[in-house]
Amino acid sequence: MTQHDTPVKQTMQLGQAHGSFLDRVRVTIARRTEGRGLALLALVVVVTALLEPVVFSSYQVTLGRVALIGLVALGLTAVILMGELDLSVASTLAVSGVVMASIPDIGLGIVAALLTGLVIGAINAFFVVIVGINSFIATLGMLFALRGLAFVLSDEKPVRLTNIDAGIAFGAPLVGPITPRILLFIAAFVALQIFLTRMKAGREFYAVGGNRQAAVDAGIPVRRRILTGFLISGFVASLAGVINTLERTAADPTAGSTVLLASFAAAIIGGVVLNGGRGSVLGTLIGAFSLGILQVALTLSGVQVDIQDIFIGVILLLAVITDPANLRAALAGVRSSLRGREKAQSTG
Repeated sequence: MTQHDTPVKQTMQLGQAHGSFLDRVRVTIARRTEGRGLALLALVVVVTALLEPVVFSSYQVTLGRVALIGLVALGLTAVILMGELDLSVASTLAVSGVVMASIPDIGLGIVAALLTGLVIGAINAFFVVIVGINSFIATLGMLFALRGLAFVLSDEKPVRLTNIDAGIAFGAPLVGPITPRILLFIAAFVALQIFLTRMKAGREFYAVGGNRQAAVDAGIPVRRRILTGFLISGFVASLAGVINTLERTAADPTAGSTVLLASFAAAIIGGVVLNGGRGSVLGTLIGAFSLGILQVALTLSGVQVDIQDIFIGVILLLAVITDPANLRAALAGVRSSLRGREKAQSTG
């Protein structure tokens, strides 16, 4: 090797390293699914800061709403990652709260409520895994059944906690605007993040959603993973019901009626793909912040709940339409249609 060859070789190595770094960046960006959630969050923050800046000074209200939406959305994330749906989370929240408030001992009430969520998750998994019913149909039926159960158990009226002082104490801030609801949300977020990214069973959720037959061929216990996902969803929804009941010091059988759409939208906007296999808890957190801030801003602006649902529905529709896979499928359909038209014109 001559002295003139050395700089050339070093330049080539630097170019290869630079190219390799850029390739890794491209791959990382392609794998991430939180882009739409970040874009929406930035837009919501800017518009809210201009029109309703009080949202960012009402920390407790805003963070409380984010935590409620986020908790339910976290449970939905575990199910959607495997290509399934759980539409019963809103009614699970309501009936768990009623069960809790109906028991005089608050400790036993909380345990009973959380067990209720686990039982509901197990029933959903039974219909999906054993009976073979589509998860959309199975959990939709459970949604209506549990809503009726909540009204029956509560005699169609709110059920007040026996120990109201405990509920008031639970809603009090611990440090600054941080309430127990927010701490529990953070704990649930960290726990699910560790489970899905660090534990073998959690990582297998992505395999089940990505290609179920391949997961079966690889020896992954698919049925067990689906059961685990529905158990997580039911448990987290019941936890949200417990928190909501404690802060309101009463259980309302209609509770959760506005949570389902927002929580579902938070997961999808955050990049969780409906077909399963892609998404992250971080994306769901971003989606929950976006919609939580938006709902609080609309409420402070005097916008009715029904109108708020229209906003969320439109955002959800845009999120689904702008999914890269859907865009690619739409473009492929347009190209195929154009080719067919050109071919018909040429033969005609």
